Amino acid sequence: MRALAAAAIGLAAALALVFTVTAIGAPAGHTSPKPLLTTVPSHP
Repeated sequence: MRALAAAAIGLAAALALVFTVTAIGAPAGHTSPKPLLTTVPSHP
């Protein structure tokens, strides 16, 4: 019974966190127009 109560409390806390982040919204900002430059290792 304690495990079920702990699982319910954990689920409620996780859902509260998700709803809080959803209500606040994404932080303001912008993405870079430049692509990330990566290198491919050359094989000798």
